[in-house]
Amino acid sequence: MVMDGRDMREESEEVGGRGGDVVVVDRQGTEVGTIPESEPESLPKEANVLEEIVEVIESAAQFGNYRRTQRKECYSLMRRMKLLLPLIEEVRDHEEPISEAGTAALWNLKKALIAAMKLLKTCNEGSKIYLALESEAVKVKFHDVYTKLTQAIVDLPMDELGLSDEVKEQMDLMAVQLRRAKRRTDTQDIELAMDMMVVFSKKDDRNADSAIIERLAKKLDLHTAEDLKNETLAIRKLVKERGAQTMESTQQIIDLLNKFKEIVGVEITNVLEDPSVPNKMLEKLPSLVIPHEFLCPITLEIMTDPVIVASGQTYERESIQKWLDSNHRTCPKTRQTLAHLSLAPNYALKNLITQWCEKHNFHLPKKDVPVAAEPSCPEQKEKIQTLVTTIASSHLEEQRKAVMKVRKLSRENPENRVMIAECGGIRPLVQLLSYPDSKIQEHSVTALLNLSIDETNKKVIAREGAIPLIIDVLKDGNSEARENSAAALFSLSMLEENRITVGLSGGIPPLVDLLQNGTIRGKKDAATALFNLSLNQSNKARAIEAGIVQPLLQLLKDRNLGMIDEALSIFLLLASHPSGRQEIGQLPFIETLVEYIRDGMPKNKECATAVLLELGSSNSSFLLAALQFGVYEHLAEISRSGTSRAQRKANAILQLMSKSEQIP
Repeated sequence: MVMDGRDMREESEEVGGRGGDVVVVDRQGTEVGTIPESEPESLPKEANVLEEIVEVIESAAQFGNYRRTQRKECYSLMRRMKLLLPLIEEVRDHEEPISEAGTAALWNLKKALIAAMKLLKTCNEGSKIYLALESEAVKVKFHDVYTKLTQAIVDLPMDELGLSDEVKEQMDLMAVQLRRAKRRTDTQDIELAMDMMVVFSKKDDRNADSAIIERLAKKLDLHTAEDLKNETLAIRKLVKERGAQTMESTQQIIDLLNKFKEIVGVEITNVLEDPSVPNKMLEKLPSLVIPHEFLCPITLEIMTDPVIVASGQTYERESIQKWLDSNHRTCPKTRQTLAHLSLAPNYALKNLITQWCEKHNFHLPKKDVPVAAEPSCPEQKEKIQTLVTTIASSHLEEQRKAVMKVRKLSRENPENRVMIAECGGIRPLVQLLSYPDSKIQEHSVTALLNLSIDETNKKVIAREGAIPLIIDVLKDGNSEARENSAAALFSLSMLEENRITVGLSGGIPPLVDLLQNGTIRGKKDAATALFNLSLNQSNKARAIEAGIVQPLLQLLKDRNLGMIDEALSIFLLLASHPSGRQEIGQLPFIETLVEYIRDGMPKNKECATAVLLELGSSNSSFLLAALQFGVYEHLAEISRSGTSRAQRKANAILQLMSKSEQIP
């Protein structure tokens, strides 16, 4: 996870009202009545309870637009709830009176179903960003619902209710399935968490992060204006319910929402500016100031024509042009030498600045900046088709210019990425990867990186044989080409079949080399790619054989790099492989884990605890080694005050230690 985990508020406070009664709706979403949740002083007749059970199941069945992160669990739970309908029908047809104990058992079944319905409603209507960030806590809620349903089914007096042998067998099977329901993290959830880790990183301010934000928006189904409108309403409701005590984490959710809006081009509004939000929360908002990202790093004035230079930094066009005209060839902010002197308009930022100025009635200084007309769709496609044709030509200089333009176009918006692929641009770009000209290689691999943001393009790029050629650029290209090759492999490896191809094509050793010897940006690109690739079991062994452990340990030692969580996340994957445990389960590594469990940041503690649990679950000797470094008191502290995920991991380790009699 990216943010500190917190236990979710009880769903009874989030949905269905706060007073105890559960609202029942019909298929059009209209309220048709309420079902009392709390047990009355005297139990009603069984007929009333049966009707209410059916109403709860039918009301829950109206939900269907579940958030992607919980979709499988929701459909599974709903299927099981529907399996109870034959039981209700048979009880209705039973002519014998039901005892008070039998009616009480049915009432308990109804309460368990209400808890299930509320959870389904949360996963249907809640904030997609919040549910993704809190996926671990939501899984715990599903586990709790399964436990309640299991107990309610087991407690039913089957014979007294007149159930047939077929329904009894069905209930017995359902109880067994519910008991076996495991809390596990799907591959998709791990990828989602890794993307969020990159997006929320305060150390990496590259403009290229927009690619990850776009991918994340698609995973969460937040890539249209309508999606974002609904998400804004869901977050506003969440803000109201959570209160001011979670303001910092709430602001992170809002910031990510605004990044999604920026990508789509939707107006960014203040989620907290709502009459229903308590004033005490609004008081925490800062007074109106110009956002620092709107200011040119050179003049410290708000930008009217922001442009991006080769280093990825954004400046006011006029000020950076003066810098370059004075024979400077470095980025004023990072001091790194610029690979080229081209200036790319930052349309997304310009749009944000314009919207902010309109909202706050702030007047930009007037400048005579020519604005190029946006080409229409047919004109744009014709332009792209011409560039693709030029790329496939044999004139070196024309190829270099054309591929550089395609690289820029592929970065600007999703429509261009689709259009370039439709015009047949992927194949010639792949062919240029083996071209001896280093700049053409760099432009080609970067264009393919941008194109791979589109899910369909991922498959086409791999089908055209790009992966082995990208790996060759990763080995022998210039610095930027190597970094973007690693980023391209990360993007392509979102597909399991591409992970296998990268591993079999020898892509892991050069990624490990980049992790060891690359720039900070290169190390981060390599780490994210290696994480994705290590989701495949065979690739874990390849990474260990390639020597991944030493550079990962170096990342843990050098805290200034800001890659501790990334390193620990990869260690967590490696710890699930026998050769990985053998390689990393040495005393120095265990001691390092204990150090982070003791005095790391909350997220560091959470990740380090998870790695120790993975190691200790397979071999108690790892726990014994950790005890020698004083881990017990630190785990006890985390179990009381750590993040919700860290608390669960710490408690699991303490239970393992207790069972193996390693602690009193």
